Amino acid sequence: MRILLVEDDNRVADALTGALRRHGYEVRRAANAADALAAPPADLVLLDLGLPDRDGIEVCRELRARGGVPVIAVTARGDEPDRVRGLRSGADDYVVKPFGTAELLARIEAVLRRSVSQRGHEDRLVAVEGLEVDLGRRTVTVDGRSVALTFKEFEVLALLARAGGAAVPRDRIVVEVWQTTYDGMSRTLDVHVATLRGKLGRAGGLVQTVRGFGYRLSAGPGAARGPGDGTGPGAGGGGAEAGGPAAAGE
Repeated sequence: MRILLVEDDNRVADALTGALRRHGYEVRRAANAADALAAPPADLVLLDLGLPDRDGIEVCRELRARGGVPVIAVTARGDEPDRVRGLRSGADDYVVKPFGTAELLARIEAVLRRSVSQRGHEDRLVAVEGLEVDLGRRTVTVDGRSVALTFKEFEVLALLARAGGAAVPRDRIVVEVWQTTYDGMSRTLDVHVATLRGKLGRAGGLVQTVRGFGYRLSAGPGAARGPGDGTGPGAGGGGAEAGGPAAAGE
């Protein structure tokens, strides 16, 4: 297993590199954000959030956006707001300095187990009336035609595809895709869904609005209606009517 260690402190980096190599891991070290983002792919990243050239939170977000590599934040920032911010940026776990080698190794093993399990689970294709979403390869086709999506657009579509036709609440989509509970993200979600529908073309209607609740990916009837008709097509924060034309893009 290849580990990318992002740590600017030479003493800490040397100690961690030695411990990890003694336990059979292949370690590559990056001393700053630039080197970390230029490093070859790894199976896991140990990321110090206190980097000299860039905020580690931003680096974490960019690493996850590039391919979903698991990240463990290794940092002296131990306050709860800092831990929450790190986890919401995409970190899979958070280790506060000083820590024991045994604890770090156990956390690495746990994160890698979850990552391998998730990759195995997602090595599958979801197909709905000519729309194919390959969760493992992160590709989308409509009637055999490749569709280029942004990272967030694919994450929204993949979340709906995993639900197997069930409706997914808006707040869950916002939390899982944007790692935030900020109410203002609701409009951002609507815009992404509208753009997604437009890119999917004739399959855009498969992304259905469940009014007052959220979205679903389904070949069934058009937009379902939930209690409190405050979201969805035609509402102040809503996207396009399921099965109808997409709204304006991002």
